This record gives sequence, C-alpha cells and structure tokens, in this order.
Amino acid sequence: MSVISATEIKKRGVAAFDPMLAAEGEALITVRGRGRYIVMTVEKYHALRELELAEAVREARADYDAGRIADRTVDGHLRRLGDEV
Repeated sequence: MSVISATEIKKRGVAAFDPMLAAEGEALITVRGRGRYIVMTVEKYHALRELELAEAVREARADYDAGRIADRTVDGHLRRLGDEV
C-alpha cells in the first residue's frame, strides 16, 4: 500500500493521491509518522461494502438455519405467552 504524509497532502493537494490510487486503489495517510487514515477509490469502497453485506447476510442465514432467530410476530408472541402459562 502506498503511503503519503499529511504534510505532503498539504503541499500537493488531493492530486497527490492520483498515482497511488491508480496503481493500488488505496493509500495510507500518515500523521507524525503514524498511519492514521486510508483513502481509496469509490470502486474499491463499493467492493468492500459488498463483501461486508454478503458476510452479514451469510451470518443472518446461519443464525436462521441454527434457530437463533426469534419469532417476533403477534402470533409468535401469543404462542410464547401460552407456553409460559
């Protein structure tokens, strides 16, 4: 991953990102020598969001298949109340 300092960004502006983003799609911004921020192309961001959402769907399906999803309908609530009596 390409690295650029905040000072360099102040000098060159956002154009400083162009070569880095073209090559790798992301860049690390350092502040006082420590990694602080990541800048990425919109395409890379959307790809990461799709992966996150796909993982959330996978986890929800696994919970459903394992019976870890509660029935929150009115009928389900009335059944639970009937089971408690």
